[in-house]
Amino acid sequence: MNIASQDHVVKGKNPYTFDAFLLKRDNLDWYRDEHFLQKAVKRFTGTNFDYIHNAILSFSPVVSSKWNNLAEQNARPEVRPYMLHYDAFNNRIDRIVRPQEMHLLEKEVFGEGLFSNKMAPWESFVKRMLIHQLGEAGVACPLTCTIGLIALLEQYPNEKYPELHEILQHTKEGTDGDFAIGAQFMSEIQGGSDLPANVLEAVPDEKNYRLYGNKFFCSVAHADYSVVTAKITGSDKVSTFIVPSWLPGNKVKEKRNSYQINRIKWKMGTAELPTGEIQYEGALAYPVGPAGKGVAVAAGIVLTLSRLEIGIACAGFMLRAAREAKLYGDFRTVFGKKVKDYPLSARTLLRLQNAAERTTAGAFKIYDLFLSLHQPLNAGIPKDQPEELRKQLFNLRELILLQKICVTNEGADILRDAISVFGGHGVMEEFSSLPRIFRDVVVNEQWEGPRNLLLTQIYRDIERVTDWYPPAEFVRNVLKGATDETISKFSDQLTDLLQRPVCGEVSEESIQAAEEWDAFCDSFFKAYQTVAREEVLQGGL
Repeated sequence: MNIASQDHVVKGKNPYTFDAFLLKRDNLDWYRDEHFLQKAVKRFTGTNFDYIHNAILSFSPVVSSKWNNLAEQNARPEVRPYMLHYDAFNNRIDRIVRPQEMHLLEKEVFGEGLFSNKMAPWESFVKRMLIHQLGEAGVACPLTCTIGLIALLEQYPNEKYPELHEILQHTKEGTDGDFAIGAQFMSEIQGGSDLPANVLEAVPDEKNYRLYGNKFFCSVAHADYSVVTAKITGSDKVSTFIVPSWLPGNKVKEKRNSYQINRIKWKMGTAELPTGEIQYEGALAYPVGPAGKGVAVAAGIVLTLSRLEIGIACAGFMLRAAREAKLYGDFRTVFGKKVKDYPLSARTLLRLQNAAERTTAGAFKIYDLFLSLHQPLNAGIPKDQPEELRKQLFNLRELILLQKICVTNEGADILRDAISVFGGHGVMEEFSSLPRIFRDVVVNEQWEGPRNLLLTQIYRDIERVTDWYPPAEFVRNVLKGATDETISKFSDQLTDLLQRPVCGEVSEESIQAAEEWDAFCDSFFKAYQTVAREEVLQGGL
């Protein structure tokens, strides 16, 4: 090689590499290296801390490495789920085709037995928060739906249908090492979140029911069992049913339980998760819960747990976003300085960390309240309970709703800000998981009730109980630990807003009141999170 060609090779080579950043990022342990999360675990698990801490230390490396790698492989566009409606012999099978990596991830995640009686609630909680850091990843929504199905079966056991006990065993404890997956199919094309508008018909047969009609948003379409809302023939009230995807012995034959999956939806997020449209043509269904009380059952149990889980998920999303943005800000040098050394970037990184810690602490605190209450999953607030317990149950109900709308909204902002720290690389999906998780959190904001629907529900809930739970007392109880000034400010605002036409007819006055109600809910819940964060920080390790 002559001198000229050697010079050309040297001059044309760019020595820049991301290896130092990747080495640190890919060797992170999402629990061991997340000190605030460990503080939260210590704060809320008390005397069980050592056991749970060690259990999570053993669990975390698998999520942080192996499962994260599987999630990234499953996120490639070319392997997203698709339908194979017929086999080679023209038999209708409606097979949902997913990559082998997804089957492996799903088997290992569910194989943990996260809902088993053998696992302590806090251990399951922290493990799920780590799993959520994968993004939806094709497993988070199935976990969430399975929680609701299990709770429904436990709340309403029915000896008349031994199949329901078998389904509970299959989903909660596993059968011969196989853990079943649950789903919830409630929305229809005409109603969305308006469950009373359901028209799916449940026709009684000799012992069970047969379903006829269409469900339009069916996430976890590949599930083994689903919670389905429908109206029994002749009734205008919604009831709740458990529907097996296959009758005994038919799963291996790919012969579905008298229903068809019309198509897989094309969503902006949670793309690894098959969401379908289902046509029921006489599917066998088992009733669960009181007939005609399906809306209350669904909202009080299934949707409550889903909304609770979304809060846990957003904490996981934000923890990962803040952690990886901080790592990149410490690595990347632009215009002669590291990204973290610019005041505007430093401000962004601090905001990410604060939001992640607030959201994590808030999720822990709400779950702690959930675990402490007797039968927190009710269709309403029981009138026969002591007033103090009723107030605590009401606090929990509203906090779950507030958490759902606030953390998904802020989560989208936090993910977008974290992406901005990476500059142009931030939107490259092979470079970072954050764009994928950003889309997932936007979808979570719509699932289980969009923002305006839940804002309306919260307003009407608080308005309805003022005769036995004054708004100032509600604020004082929820914000216990905040300054007197903070409590007084929110008490005055809430008392005033309850006199305003937030849910009235559309006018300039009602639109302004609605704007203020939205802002109030957001700032009120952040004040709750701030108290929770300070409690964690004061607890220490």
